[in-house]
Amino acid sequence: MFYALKPKKVLACLLAAIMLFLITVVTISVLTETTASARVTQAQINRLREEKREYERKKTEIQSRINAIEFERMTEMSKKEVLDQRITLTGLEIKNLSETIDQYYMLIREKEYEVYLAQNREENQLNKYRNRVRDMEENGIFSYLEIIFGSTSFSDMLARIDFVSDIMRADEKLYTDLQNAKTETEAVKADLEETKAELDEEKEQLEYKEVELLEQLEEAHELIRTLEANIETENELYQQTVSEEDRVQREINTAVELLRRQQEAERIRRIREQQNQAQSSSAAATGPAGGTDAAEAAPGDGNSNGGGGGGSVSSTGQLSWPVNGAFWSPFGMRNGRMHQGIDIGAPHGTPILAADSGTVITSRYGGAYGNYVVISHGNGITTLYSHNSSNAVKVGDYVSRGQVVGYVGSTGNATGNHIHFEVSVNGTRVDPMTML
Repeated sequence: MFYALKPKKVLACLLAAIMLFLITVVTISVLTETTASARVTQAQINRLREEKREYERKKTEIQSRINAIEFERMTEMSKKEVLDQRITLTGLEIKNLSETIDQYYMLIREKEYEVYLAQNREENQLNKYRNRVRDMEENGIFSYLEIIFGSTSFSDMLARIDFVSDIMRADEKLYTDLQNAKTETEAVKADLEETKAELDEEKEQLEYKEVELLEQLEEAHELIRTLEANIETENELYQQTVSEEDRVQREINTAVELLRRQQEAERIRRIREQQNQAQSSSAAATGPAGGTDAAEAAPGDGNSNGGGGGGSVSSTGQLSWPVNGAFWSPFGMRNGRMHQGIDIGAPHGTPILAADSGTVITSRYGGAYGNYVVISHGNGITTLYSHNSSNAVKVGDYVSRGQVVGYVGSTGNATGNHIHFEVSVNGTRVDPMTML
């Protein structure tokens, strides 16, 4: 009966060993993936910190300009531009800190999982150690003596002594593994607490930067309010704005024409490429003796709006609201002067969305407009988004309807956070409300 059970015991032990090996492999795999993910997160945090240092350097340069005597000699609009640059950088710092905080939350989740795994390993080692101690309490030193004195020969006794030594070394390793597991758990916990402390520091910096931004906005707004309170300077400011509007419209018309030429060149290139492909296919199909007119084989491309800018541009003629906010001011005469767009108020940093799909033809800072973006939608339609705290796209980008193109601010000639939204059709500004 004893010999009949022995193969089953061996099989059970073998299966148990295989299961233990698989569990170990899976645990190591999970740990490796977790650690790799944490390394990526830490690398992203380091990259964000490098960006933060660059923003701080640029802000120091701008603050030096503000503190210099030359700043006082500047015109008010030139001063406003410098203040806007500082506001933009502070906004970018806030965005940077927000992204860093998000990365810290991800890193903390990773480290909490590492603590969970370390505690499990420590608990497993503790259970093994407890079981071994309990077994030693039940058998004690006499089990070792019985093994040794149960030998049948001197060589057998030496072999048994070696066996007992192996058991004692295994016991010692069990204890060492337990201590190592405890040390690892303590180290991972300490690392987690350090990361949480760093997160708290980033939150404090974010609160400080948000207060700083409000102070800078108020300083810039006060400058414009002071100008508007003075009739003479307010007239000069208005004339600057009109000149800026004319300049921007000329810039838009030039950019639209340039984009049209690029798209036409791209359309011709595609036709020639199709003709070449058709000619090659025809030559391969007919062989040396035959031939086909390549021009007949090539399909035409009559879409003059296709090509450059990342895709075909064709406006639907129905635009969507660029931002969800309060309607401030309509298109038309305002205080005896022409207002070329509509104003929509929204909190600082609110995303500005493309009113329709198209190609970005302008993304820059420009006097009265502050930071602004212009998108060409095809069919002669363009949209302009200005006073942005910062722009999120660059010239040549193809944007989809509803894509973020910038963030609400008060750069340029503005005394509050809002977006000035213009629509032009064939080079002439029109009331955006007729197309929204």
